[in-house]
Amino acid sequence: MKAIIALSAITLMTAGCVSGDAEYDYIATPVPQQVADLTDDDSDGVINARDLCTSTPRESEINNDGCGKIAKSSETLGMHILFDNDSSEILPIFADQIRQMSEFLKQYPETSIEIQGYASKVGQEDYNLALSKRRAEAVEVRLESYDISPERVRIVGYGESKLEDFGDDELSHARNRKVVASVVGYRGEVVKEWTIFTRLPK
Repeated sequence: MKAIIALSAITLMTAGCVSGDAEYDYIATPVPQQVADLTDDDSDGVINARDLCTSTPRESEINNDGCGKIAKSSETLGMHILFDNDSSEILPIFADQIRQMSEFLKQYPETSIEIQGYASKVGQEDYNLALSKRRAEAVEVRLESYDISPERVRIVGYGESKLEDFGDDELSHARNRKVVASVVGYRGEVVKEWTIFTRLPK
C-alpha cells in the first residue's frame, strides 16, 4: 500500500513539472527570401545560372552542367581550308566552314578544337613553318570572332614536315597549302532518355 502511495506522489510531481506555468514566446515561421534565379528555360532540371547548354533537346540525358550526354561515335568533325601560295588570307569560299564550326562549338561547350597549319615544300623550311602557323592563327582569329573562347582553341604549325602530296606540280603544292582542324571531345549525337511515356517505334 505504501509503495502505491509513493508511486502516485512521484507521478503527481512529474506531471506538475510538465504542466507548470512556464510560458514560451511564439516564434513565427521565417519567410524565405529567394535571391537566386531558379529559372530553368529548357526544363532539363538544371537552373539557368548553372546551365552550360540552355537549349538541351527535351528528354535528353544530361550531366550536372545541363548538357546532353553524348553517344560514342566514330564520326569526326573538322575543317579543311586551302590557301594561295605564300598567303595566310582565308579565301571567301572557306568562310562558311569556320562559321559552321563555331556553331557546333557553341552547341557542344565541352568540346575544344585543334587547328593545324601546313605549307608546301616550295621555299625555305623555316619560312614555311612560320607561314603554316600564320595560317592556323588566321583561322583561329576568325573562329574567335564568333565568340568562341581562346581557351578552347589550340593551334600548331607543321610547315612542310607533314605533306599530304609529295608531287612537284602545282596541284600537289596546292593540296599542301592548308589548315585542317579536328574537334576534341566530340562523341556523336545527344542520347535520348527513355521514360514510361516514350513511344517505341512500331
